[in-house]
Amino acid sequence: MIHSRIIATGSYLPGEPVTNDDLVARGIDTSDQWIVERTGIRSRHLAADGVSCSELAEAASRRAIEAADVDPATIDLIIVATSTPDFIFPSSAALLQARLGIRNAGAAFDVQAVCSGFAYALTVADKFIRSGSHKRALVVGAEVFSRILDWKDRATCVLFGDGAGAVIVEAAERPGVLASAIHADGSYNPILCVPGTVSGGTVIGDPFLRMDGQAVFKFAVRVLGDVAHEVLEDAGLSTDDVDWLIPHQANIRILQATAKRLGVSMDRVVTTVDQHGNTSAASIPLALDLAVRDGRIRGGSRVLLEGVGGGFTWGAVLLSM
Repeated sequence: MIHSRIIATGSYLPGEPVTNDDLVARGIDTSDQWIVERTGIRSRHLAADGVSCSELAEAASRRAIEAADVDPATIDLIIVATSTPDFIFPSSAALLQARLGIRNAGAAFDVQAVCSGFAYALTVADKFIRSGSHKRALVVGAEVFSRILDWKDRATCVLFGDGAGAVIVEAAERPGVLASAIHADGSYNPILCVPGTVSGGTVIGDPFLRMDGQAVFKFAVRVLGDVAHEVLEDAGLSTDDVDWLIPHQANIRILQATAKRLGVSMDRVVTTVDQHGNTSAASIPLALDLAVRDGRIRGGSRVLLEGVGGGFTWGAVLLSM
């Protein structure tokens, strides 16, 4: 039987950290205390003008490829999870393929599931590899969310940051992806969305991110708990069997409430929201790479990844590293 497993990780954050005080200095009506108390966020990274999603994805991918010590030409599947692509088309995955000089990848495409995007993309890659159609995949979460923020709306603009995380997934005899589940319910779309589009060269509607924070909090805690139990049951395991929980890094209160609901102590939760803010589809692979490189996650560790985002979408992947 063919299985899939992650063999390497990589990540990239653009520029220097932008602190809460830096945002105040830029004229945003807020304070470090206000942001930290409500979100746990102390800093984030913001891409410079002209820096694209595929550029961030390339930097993270090269670090993953280096860590895996593989020839990029052997990658036959590229999936980029993003809500902030370079263009309407071509996909950021195709642009990433060109940046990496990979000419013969079997497929390259984007997945748009907002903050659940990496869980979606990893689930799709696992199924491709287990089918036998592909042998080695590059899966990336990359975002330049700063481009869709209303910097006059302090309730949202202080929450998000830019960055990218990547993993190399390949066919293996020993299971690495133990279980996964992805879900969606579009009826919840009004509570987190960018309700605008471009038509005839003109923006139609509202081009900025809009969010009902309380509604998102309640929904997120419920479905993150549910989907975690779903994948654990599918794998025949319990939360006691999980070494590390990596939830989507949206807000420290969501992380704490999710961990409490699952009966997992916070010292088993990888937390980067204080350093990175909410990087949407990039948040899970950024946190995963950090914990791999600092030695917390090592070979044999069981890791539960889970995300929830606009759509509404949610999903989880249970790994054995």
